[in-house]
Amino acid sequence: MAIKDTRLARKRRHARVRSKVSGILAKPRLCVFRSLKYIYAQVIDDADSRTIVSASSLDPEIRDKVKDKNKVEISELVGDLVAQRALNNGITKIVFDRGGYKYHGRVKALAEAARKAGLDF
Repeated sequence: MAIKDTRLARKRRHARVRSKVSGILAKPRLCVFRSLKYIYAQVIDDADSRTIVSASSLDPEIRDKVKDKNKVEISELVGDLVAQRALNNGITKIVFDRGGYKYHGRVKALAEAARKAGLDF
């Protein structure tokens, strides 16, 4: 029962965040999803309902780098990768959507790495 309650609580938090956060082409939304094993990030244009760029801990570019790293360090690699891909597409400003997760740990590491790589939010 507790597992269902925590998932429901995250969905409620995410719905509350999404009611206030929306991305347009000039300032798309960086959405984060974390599972127990992996982390995913997408830059989304909500006006056209399309994903502009994405990155995850499963990407071949960082797949060999994730060996012997903890989840926070892997999240930093994903944040850097999604920022580089966004900058290559001409995106410099974004809105951050934490996906209903608390802003600490892996989510914070991803956001800080994206900021350090050059994204403005």
